[in-house]
Amino acid sequence: MIKVEKLNKYFGDNRAVNDVTFEINKPEMIGIIGRSGAGKSTLLRIMNRLTDATSGSIFIEGRNILSLTKKDKRAWQKDCAMIFQQFNLVPRLDVLTNVILGRSNIQGTLRSSLKLFTKDERVDALMALDKLGMAETALQRAETLSGGQQQRVAICRAMMQQPKMILADEPIASLDPLNARLVMESLRNIHREKQITVLANLHTLDTAKNYCDRIIGMRLGEIVFDDVPSSLKDDVAREIYGAEAEEAFEPTVTSTSLGDEQFAEAG
Repeated sequence: MIKVEKLNKYFGDNRAVNDVTFEINKPEMIGIIGRSGAGKSTLLRIMNRLTDATSGSIFIEGRNILSLTKKDKRAWQKDCAMIFQQFNLVPRLDVLTNVILGRSNIQGTLRSSLKLFTKDERVDALMALDKLGMAETALQRAETLSGGQQQRVAICRAMMQQPKMILADEPIASLDPLNARLVMESLRNIHREKQITVLANLHTLDTAKNYCDRIIGMRLGEIVFDDVPSSLKDDVAREIYGAEAEEAFEPTVTSTSLGDEQFAEAG
């Protein structure tokens, strides 16, 4: 389904992504781990066509998406939704509008700017918000929400694209443990219910082990581990993280460690 072959990205003499090769043959929840500067974010940005590769190829269902231009490139970016650490919402707009803007690649810039949304688009957006426990915030300005709430809105906006893949770049890096758990559970549920691949750059090892089917470890732009979480031993993890190993081993809140009352209070 997805085949990344000898992917490279150079910034001068720095190899941010170095000869990266891997395959995804079925929908998976994949955690990409590694210390800061390992090449994780650059890899996702190349896959979404936010930056160009120096060399290599990425085949999606037999088509090299790195060769796409103009209309075909925009169509791929619709199919490959991106979720960012900074949320990238429009602060002054209400939550519902922010979510519907996920359809901007389909509905056109002019219609989006004038908020000429259809009834079906509004219903779809409300359903997405309701699924992530955010429907009651639909008419609030995005800037009034907490970080965890904003990230869940960003996930709803991504789902409005009706994507075939989700790329999440450090989606919980700025969140407290409870909201981090809610966001990771939302991504895992989307993967399972929609049967689409989710690739998430994650900082802590425990998060990757708790939520992902597969872990890819990167160090200095290269893949140094690619297997199921149970195969990642502490010595290999410490090699991946280097000087950041102790921080990476910090425990993360799991889906079984919080009660329903705490879940309801999250926001």
